[in-house]
Amino acid sequence: MVPFAGWSMPLHYGSQIAEHHAVRQGVGMFDVSHMRVIDVAGAGANDFLRTVFAGDVASLARGRALYGVLLNENAGIIDDAIVYRTDDGFRVVANAGTSERVRSWLVRHASDETLLHPRQDLAMLAVQGPKAIDCFREATGLDASALPRFAFAWHEERMVARTGYTGEDGVEAIVPAEEAASLWRRLTEAGATPAGLGARDTLRLEAGLNLHGHDMDESTPPTAVGLGWTVAWGEDDAPVRRFIGRDALERQRRPEQVLRGVVLEGRGVMREGFAVATERGEGVVTSGIFSPTLGYSIALARLPRGSKGACSVQIRSRSVPGRIVRPPFLRSNE
Repeated sequence: MVPFAGWSMPLHYGSQIAEHHAVRQGVGMFDVSHMRVIDVAGAGANDFLRTVFAGDVASLARGRALYGVLLNENAGIIDDAIVYRTDDGFRVVANAGTSERVRSWLVRHASDETLLHPRQDLAMLAVQGPKAIDCFREATGLDASALPRFAFAWHEERMVARTGYTGEDGVEAIVPAEEAASLWRRLTEAGATPAGLGARDTLRLEAGLNLHGHDMDESTPPTAVGLGWTVAWGEDDAPVRRFIGRDALERQRRPEQVLRGVVLEGRGVMREGFAVATERGEGVVTSGIFSPTLGYSIALARLPRGSKGACSVQIRSRSVPGRIVRPPFLRSNE
């Protein structure tokens, strides 16, 4: 157990590597109840989220979800989050490490017509892997196989979403907190392997997924970290949507440094902060691991725009050859 964003979290349940492979080859589950769930309702909810969220929720149908970013006035990323369109408003799921900043930011910009309801009464379990849907059905009797990716369904007060943070298929279930332990036991009995923070990090990095506070933060615009696609600028003939950070982001559509993947071709393991030398200049590793699936070290790195081909990574006193690639490093088994 380790401290994480004010919580005590499992780093692993015995073997980080075994947990990683369980998700890639079968089914693993994570207790992600540390994530911040905030329900947004009221007459002003739609306009509010269209202002604080760089993606546009206006076209989001009920039962669907949208991944995107909340920006500050300088276009830095306060957090990346998923917004779900519910029958009577929206549900925002943000990260634990940024939860207080997100809450304060939303409160600051909410109008009197917007109701914010932090849901500390809920827990969240992620069931991930090529056998996740079958396992979840066996444990709960609920069949999520017909749900498209980034869609969700209600089962009374329980929400089951076809989302995740591993690059694999699966669901994230948001349930009343008092039901979480029972659901966990039923999933274990159905064959799910409990997995901790260690496997969660290696899985997300193989999938090329960013982690706030490492690959992005309040000083980096989404265009610098491969998330420019999440920004909804609007149609040329439509009224301009003045989301927070838009003006600053307009000036940063082509940042000097961008996030790229690096594969190590020599021996060693890349870690955050290691220098990367390219033909266009120097960059830095933002997240690095030894990939349990691939059998070599992979990393996300902030590199000069246009960097490609060969590079070298400074690992202690050695310069180790590497290759610049486009994430993800591993395609899903879906």
